[in-house]
Amino acid sequence: MSSPFPYPDEALVLAPLSGYTDLAYRRAARSCGCRYAFTEMVDAASLAYARKRSESMLLRGEDESFLGVQLVGANLEHLKIALDVLNEYAFDILDFNLGCPVPKVAKKGAGAELGRHIDRALECFSLFRERSRHRLSAKIRIVDAEDPAPTLALAKGLAELGAEAITIHGRIKEAFYSGPVAFRQIRLVREALPDVQIIANGGVTGRESYGEIRRETGCGAVMLARGAMGNPWLFRELAEGEEYAPPTIAQWSEVVRNHIYGMIDLYGEESAMRIARKILHDYLRGRGFRGEFRSRISFLCTRTEFDAFLAAAPQELVHRPDGERAFARDA
Repeated sequence: MSSPFPYPDEALVLAPLSGYTDLAYRRAARSCGCRYAFTEMVDAASLAYARKRSESMLLRGEDESFLGVQLVGANLEHLKIALDVLNEYAFDILDFNLGCPVPKVAKKGAGAELGRHIDRALECFSLFRERSRHRLSAKIRIVDAEDPAPTLALAKGLAELGAEAITIHGRIKEAFYSGPVAFRQIRLVREALPDVQIIANGGVTGRESYGEIRRETGCGAVMLARGAMGNPWLFRELAEGEEYAPPTIAQWSEVVRNHIYGMIDLYGEESAMRIARKILHDYLRGRGFRGEFRSRISFLCTRTEFDAFLAAAPQELVHRPDGERAFARDA
């Protein structure tokens, strides 16, 4: 019998990352084993009043068998309009962001800030139940570092309003993306809500941290975010376990090339190369490339320059491996 939950028990889910998880980014992750992925986080106000600018973020490839969309916002009127717009699109799940800690989101009373105002957060989420045709989920952070009660209250309220899955990042808003993860709080929510799929999130960068978060929370499904930046092979590593071998320099180059070429197809050469600089920094980080070589990323403006840069990569490793030997990423 199939699971009633949105994801299989051991699913690895690519988080909705603002400014990152566009179609090209997702295809890079999918080439390394990712199946469950989200668009970038979409701002309700932008979708309501600047729809054309936001629609490119909703693009779904014909090869994407599962794609979710995540909405962020705290204004009821903006959310109503945005939800109506999203009803025109085919997504497998619609997620409400109550976990983003960045100041430009929090200062609008949205994301993790909204998650701390439980009644208001649930009022917003009630619109999702009333207006959306999609399956519903939410992504939250723990509300209090010590007391699990407010996090439990938020999760229970979301479940009562129709959330089939809730992803919990085990850090408070002020911690952003560093520090210990509150495994116990995630476990308590999972135990309190057996009919809702609880997805653990926070600090997963490899097999050790993945095993820890699953063991300590009891969650089967895990969401990957920053740990997968520049390392789409993380999906393969976690799925294959001890059988996993890091990419060779040739395999690494192929994924990077396809990713950046995909961005050029999406945005045009000039815009793509400007956006691609942060992507390339992520791909090179921790893999043993010379600092002088990494600094060249900031000056890449054309496909031709990128091609030359990538062709030079094997010679720019500080400890150059055999061209066919796997090279790993440092922590």
